[in-house]
Amino acid sequence: MTELFHPFATVPQDELVARAGADPLRPRFHFVSPAGWLNDPNGVTQWSGTYHLFYQYNPTGAFHHRIHWGHATSTDLVNWIDEPVALSPSEGPDADGCWSGVLVNDAGTPTLVYSGRHGDRELPCVAMGSPDLRTWTKAPENPVIAAPPAGVEITAYRDHCVWREGTVWRQLVGSGIRGRGGTAFLYESEDLRSWNYVGPLLIGDASTGDPGAADWQGTMWECVDLFRSGSGTLGSPSERAAPDVLVFSAWNDGDTRHPLYWTGRYAGDSFEPAKLHRLDYGGRYFYAPQSFVDESGRRVMFGWMQEGRSDAAMAEAGWSGVMSLPRLTTAAPDGTLNFAPMPEIEQLRYGHVQLQPRVLVGPETAGSVPGSGSAVPGIAGNQLDLELELQLAPGAVVRLGLLGSEDEHGNVIEETIVELALPVDSPAATLRLDRNRSSLDPTVDAEEKSGPVPTAEGRFSLRVLVDRSAVEIFANGKPLTARVYPTLGGGRVSLAAAAGSARLLRFDAWTMRDIFGGTRTLFP
Repeated sequence: MTELFHPFATVPQDELVARAGADPLRPRFHFVSPAGWLNDPNGVTQWSGTYHLFYQYNPTGAFHHRIHWGHATSTDLVNWIDEPVALSPSEGPDADGCWSGVLVNDAGTPTLVYSGRHGDRELPCVAMGSPDLRTWTKAPENPVIAAPPAGVEITAYRDHCVWREGTVWRQLVGSGIRGRGGTAFLYESEDLRSWNYVGPLLIGDASTGDPGAADWQGTMWECVDLFRSGSGTLGSPSERAAPDVLVFSAWNDGDTRHPLYWTGRYAGDSFEPAKLHRLDYGGRYFYAPQSFVDESGRRVMFGWMQEGRSDAAMAEAGWSGVMSLPRLTTAAPDGTLNFAPMPEIEQLRYGHVQLQPRVLVGPETAGSVPGSGSAVPGIAGNQLDLELELQLAPGAVVRLGLLGSEDEHGNVIEETIVELALPVDSPAATLRLDRNRSSLDPTVDAEEKSGPVPTAEGRFSLRVLVDRSAVEIFANGKPLTARVYPTLGGGRVSLAAAAGSARLLRFDAWTMRDIFGGTRTLFP
């Protein structure tokens, strides 16, 4: 992510932590930094049974500046312990920040490959860890790549994907070629220190499509991630294997756009793309995703849930940025990716409420404007896990209202709407998040988010997790992630058909526990 210059002075550490802890919009069961700024997930892994989450971190304030690597550990992907900061800027190539990267196992030595920033230069650096991953030593050879490829005018150059292939290491560095589009430069090494440039793995085309569209490729690719979906080994020749996947976050002149992924085949020194896909319908609210395979063979993905409020509001709150819940990433039958919250998240549930199946029927009056649905009895709150099974008839529109508040007359004045619509004679439905009335604060982002959802005969599995200002939605495996900022603190939940008819086959709801207790410190 590009540097964001800020007008805000730092505040004392205790005050920063106190501000963050007092903010009613701060999520309670998603991972957040102790205070200050959080962005990209880095070095996510499971090492000797313990999950490690590193992340971009500014402990001095809620703005992007002189980035460190924060560090947290977990035995279950749910409850996290703050660990000592892994990397801090120091004299040399990372004097102005230790930016995004990955963790690899170098013959038993945990090793970080990251982007060091010095002035306006961002170059690959390496650090070696202790067996418990709590102490890190920067390689004297840093930067391990002295400059971007010669003779190429780049837009930016940072972020890393590193893997072992046969007897050598291979690395992708996210970049962009001016006048053409985003790219990932491929390198090769025997020791993670001396790297030979191979060439661009794939070059995007920034000239095609609408720059405002949700699938525009951008002028630079941040946080590239290459892996084989499903089973199989990256680089293996089997034609029957699941597609290879190249994930990137589209960036343009300091503007973080959205995560996308190519499906295709990685072979030799190039990636042959087949089709481009949206990774999350929330766009920039699930940015810079990074994944790994855990010891159970599951591909786990995290993403950065950016803020949708002003720089001044973040500074006043004392914190910025939320880590998504960990997601199970699987290959869908049509060759795309499906996502779901990792099942371990369910251990946070309590207070189960179950609704009886029923028929939902939309307004019959021609030209009527559907209002909010009736409040769902027994289900309310701002820390919720909701699971619904729905059967929509063609032409049906179902709306689930969240975080609602009413005035003294019972009128809903603040509400976030999750909508599923199944058009007549359409093979796919539309998932939509309506934030038009999510907040009475006119300065927060309220742009609509939406995307297509595959369905068989109008059947839908809908999972919605609400954590104060963080919302993660999964509809038939397709995710939509966003931030909302309710000002009244309401927790009203409603459900209604806005058009047509639908059957509610199942509705289960739980309240979710907090994952942090006690006082946290900026430098554990």
